[in-house]
Amino acid sequence: MITKHVVTGALLLSLPIAALANNGVSYPVPADKFDMRNWKITIPSDINEDGRVDEIEGVAMMSFSHNDFFFLDADGNMVFEVHNKAITTKNSKNARSELRQMPRGALFHIDTADKLNQWALTSHPEAESYSAVGGSLEASLKVNHVSLNAKHSEKGPAHSVVVGQIHAKKHNEIIKAKTGFGHGNEPLKIFFKKLPGHEYGSVFWNYERNLAKKDPNRMDISLPVWGNTWENQTDPGEAGIALGEEFSYKVVVEGTMMHLTFETARHKPVTYDIDLSKGYDEKDFPRGYAEDDFYFKAGAYGQCSVQDSHPVWGTGCAGTGDFAVDKKNGDYNSVTFSKLKLNGK
Repeated sequence: MITKHVVTGALLLSLPIAALANNGVSYPVPADKFDMRNWKITIPSDINEDGRVDEIEGVAMMSFSHNDFFFLDADGNMVFEVHNKAITTKNSKNARSELRQMPRGALFHIDTADKLNQWALTSHPEAESYSAVGGSLEASLKVNHVSLNAKHSEKGPAHSVVVGQIHAKKHNEIIKAKTGFGHGNEPLKIFFKKLPGHEYGSVFWNYERNLAKKDPNRMDISLPVWGNTWENQTDPGEAGIALGEEFSYKVVVEGTMMHLTFETARHKPVTYDIDLSKGYDEKDFPRGYAEDDFYFKAGAYGQCSVQDSHPVWGTGCAGTGDFAVDKKNGDYNSVTFSKLKLNGK
């Protein structure tokens, strides 16, 4: 990985990682145990009532937690929780409590969409202008709960949560240029799914073809790790992963290659190697994601949408919008991370 070192603001410049443990608050927060300097958190709330989903980043991340959506448990692990019906980001129908990589840290003069706030592949002709060429994301986690009540349980996203992603940045001007890039698709989404009544769930990952939004071939290709993929409704049995059972993923992007490693105590490791500069299959864009901008994501991105009109994503899951009520009814997702490292930190 080739990295440009971006200072994350004067307040943090002189502080070693150990010094981040004292955030000036009377209770532990995720930044006390995890390096939050290059992450932004999106939580499913609108605390300031401005009509937009709440997002916290920069220096504020050093002292932020939320009793419902983003907090440390008694063992010092980082917990993300999200209910089905909640305020969402403008481009999604699904609520989330999820981290988004922000290479700019607290340097807010760097725009969110700027190259210095994304990373690229070596296939990008301006790769050296980005914050980094390639990168890595490592996590150890367990899924505590997935949404129980869905009108359309037969649809792939029902009863599932995404716990890690590589997201390509959406760029409208690049879309207009018709270069094949800038659509804002995802070459990697790591899922956990468990249907009600099954003892075990499944871990799998999806690759989305890098095509325009209205292209009928723009769809997710689901690849197995342990258990089934998202279209398979059968019980995976002991070949799957149980709620509360820890597993790990490691994503390393070098050059144009995405290397995936999945590990857990009961099963053999599973690996994948994908060239992101080439189409995944004959229906994909021939150059894949060769000239896109990227960032990592991790947390709990709920896939049980309360919408039911979309043929794939409209799962019609239950929810009132009141977190306490929805949690009591099982209409929520909960994920606990014991490790989360971005580019080794």
